[in-house]
Amino acid sequence: MISVQEKLSKSIHSLNLDQPISVSGRVNRYDGQMVECDGFPATIGSLCEIDTETNVPAIAEIIGFHGGQNLLSLHDFGARISVGAKVRVIDDGYMIPVGEGLLGRVTDAIGLPLDEKPIPTLNDKWPLLGKELNPLAKNPVDTPLDVGVRAINSLLTVGRGQRLGIIAGSGVGKSILLGMMSKYTEADIVVVGMIGERGREVGSFVNTIFSEESKERTAIVAVPADRSPLLRIRGAERATAIAEYFRDKGKNVLLIMDSLTRVAHARREIGLALGEQPTSKGYPPSVVSMIPRLIERTGSGVRNQGTITAIYTVLADGDDSNDPVVDTARAILDGHILLSRKQTQMGVYPAIDVPMSVSRVMSEITDENLQKSAQKFRKLVSLYMENRDLILMGGYTSGQDPELDEAVTLWPKLMGHIQQAETERADFATSKEALLSLIK
Repeated sequence: MISVQEKLSKSIHSLNLDQPISVSGRVNRYDGQMVECDGFPATIGSLCEIDTETNVPAIAEIIGFHGGQNLLSLHDFGARISVGAKVRVIDDGYMIPVGEGLLGRVTDAIGLPLDEKPIPTLNDKWPLLGKELNPLAKNPVDTPLDVGVRAINSLLTVGRGQRLGIIAGSGVGKSILLGMMSKYTEADIVVVGMIGERGREVGSFVNTIFSEESKERTAIVAVPADRSPLLRIRGAERATAIAEYFRDKGKNVLLIMDSLTRVAHARREIGLALGEQPTSKGYPPSVVSMIPRLIERTGSGVRNQGTITAIYTVLADGDDSNDPVVDTARAILDGHILLSRKQTQMGVYPAIDVPMSVSRVMSEITDENLQKSAQKFRKLVSLYMENRDLILMGGYTSGQDPELDEAVTLWPKLMGHIQQAETERADFATSKEALLSLIK
């Protein structure tokens, strides 16, 4: 006996439709950015087209539901939409195209090329929000990763599959440090998410890291600051999804996200527009839950998968290292590097504040000699900085404190070990030997 469901299915197939049935509704309210339309069935994250008076459809994304209506946010500002305009679903937004064709290319949040080249041919798909991994099945972080920066290799050793934050205020050289790490790190694939940065900085960064030797292994997702908050969030999710895809292929991936704070700002805009209650510094609860979810998608894979070593920049607005985003990121990351404005003013680049920075996996992936030397280096730098004003005023007499005497004597060499030109590469073995010979 044929069931009702089978009869209905046969009836639909007998219609011989040339195109699939589309889901659509009409605009009821529009305030320049947020759109409210009829409550047709669609999931959050679905991409929709909205008819405009210019006959060029506007793209919007469903972000919620209210009173039986769908709430959408536009990807582009200022679209000429009128009440009654047709809204139709064009993509459920769940899967994105991925593949080797992304390497050497710069794309935006929805995968369109920004480098004026044809759309890349991509044969594989990957969930935009990633696939969950069993935390107990993940491979351990047990191998040092050479990032090509002497101070990080020797004093804050990074492990393959570690998640690290670079915390800095504006104008202290984080972009230069990121450029060095993206060019010099030993990784099969480099994925860079330029989220919410200045348009000029995006172009400069692309030109810096797209050298002949690094271009073929690098994929960039760029969403400048003038794009909508939804595109900024989608850009971060997309960059992470691309990194996950290559990790699933067994590759060791370096993911650089610049910056996590701009993603949090975008989520704050969307959360407040949906009526969430603001908490500390205006951040709604959805921001606090989004950051760990985004970060936990990276790290080591399971069984025969590769790794994602993730580096996130976190802006300390006004050099406030107690910002809610800084606190949340620092709690979930496997270490952080703090860039010091004081060292920038002293002409020390990269301006890494060694005593205030930490790698939580260094003790598990390096030998005891390197750990002791790094610990002593920290102590000497900390001692000198605590007494710097006294020393410069001539108020300190040598012989009173042997450790401070050693710090004063070695100070030029300590700073010399941290300093490194942008065009200079320092491999792990050389960095380790330089530290061991300095701290005896």
